Amino acid sequence: MTSAQPTAAVLLIGDEILSGRTKDKNLGFIADYMTALGIDLREARLVPDVEEEIVAALNALRHRYSYVFTTGGIGPTHDDITADAVAKAFGAEIHHDPQAVEILLAYFKEMGREPNEARMRMARMPKGATLIDNPVSKAPGFQMENVFVMAGVPKIMNAMMDDVAKRLTRGVPMLSRQIEFRGGEGDAAKPLGEIQKACPSVVIGSYPFQAPDGFATNLVLRSRDAVALEDAYKAVCRMAQELTEQGKARGWA
Repeated sequence: MTSAQPTAAVLLIGDEILSGRTKDKNLGFIADYMTALGIDLREARLVPDVEEEIVAALNALRHRYSYVFTTGGIGPTHDDITADAVAKAFGAEIHHDPQAVEILLAYFKEMGREPNEARMRMARMPKGATLIDNPVSKAPGFQMENVFVMAGVPKIMNAMMDDVAKRLTRGVPMLSRQIEFRGGEGDAAKPLGEIQKACPSVVIGSYPFQAPDGFATNLVLRSRDAVALEDAYKAVCRMAQELTEQGKARGWA
């Protein structure tokens, strides 16, 4: 699936994330990476190490978005079943990819490790897959059509993204402006909603936080239209100034 403005989804795989044993760091990294490439990350899902769950999620996402990025489940252990699930989703046979086997054998020889059955599981992938380079620990990820299957270990996944990025169609980068409104969301909600209606090509988000001197709100404006973004930004600045003068806010910056 492709479109003028590319979209993406992330599929996080692993019981350890759902149990809380592992704290995911991959979603935020991929989100930042996609933003830099002008690709809209539209959805993220988290599924357990259950084949039918992975297959169902993958099939739903890969037909809906330009790209799908999976993380986790391509290691040497019995619960690393992502490659099998991806093969099933595509109706493809799974095998020990010859190029992946060559990479792993050379690496294990260099490291003095036995290329046992478990370690060689990391060369298993669907027939027709294209390897994703892994400069950290050599065991490659793989690409099947618009699906990119990567490791769950953040350091390895981060390195794999540099190879993946070369294969992606970039979109128009999203521009952003931000205002720190030193007041509560409730006072800004109505006028902010009016600005949003007047500026439909700008996405305006309101994110409250506790500042040292009381409630405050980060107002974030995002758009691919630089002129519209600037107009909306000026309108939000005027709103913040008016609420400050009315005593409903402590200021803005």
